[in-house]
Amino acid sequence: MDPIVIVLLWLTVVALVALGIAGAVLPALPGVPMVFAGLWLGAWIDGYARIGTGTLIVLGVLTALSLLIDFVASALGAKRVGASPKAVTGAVLGSLVGLFFGLPGIILGPFIGAVLGELATQRNFDQATRVGIATWMGLLFGTIAKLVTSLVMVGIFVFAYFF
Repeated sequence: MDPIVIVLLWLTVVALVALGIAGAVLPALPGVPMVFAGLWLGAWIDGYARIGTGTLIVLGVLTALSLLIDFVASALGAKRVGASPKAVTGAVLGSLVGLFFGLPGIILGPFIGAVLGELATQRNFDQATRVGIATWMGLLFGTIAKLVTSLVMVGIFVFAYFF
């Protein structure tokens, strides 16, 4: 393969992994799957000579587990305090709208969305606030899990590639 093409491919790997790590925090990007795609491309570049099937399977399983953990953490946070489906939907929509308001929006968007969604079910403000906090905590723990998983995947790839 032409050296320039190889450099461009590795730059694509770095871009996918960087965007994926950002996506582990930002709900608009499929973070962990992007990290996996970047790492798979890195394995493909050298014909799977350094990163083989076993490593790719481990990375794929981590990707799947991360998606499952994210879903379960959000659902458990909401279910723990009896959140309505509207509260969960509100938290997701609040996360997306919050992206347009920078860091404060990313932090407050899910909470505000969950509270508004819960209030739409005719519950009182105290219950809606508890649901908002619990839903936000579930989203926070899911985000932390995705970020840690992404970094572990990169660590596994680097270790397998160089050692």
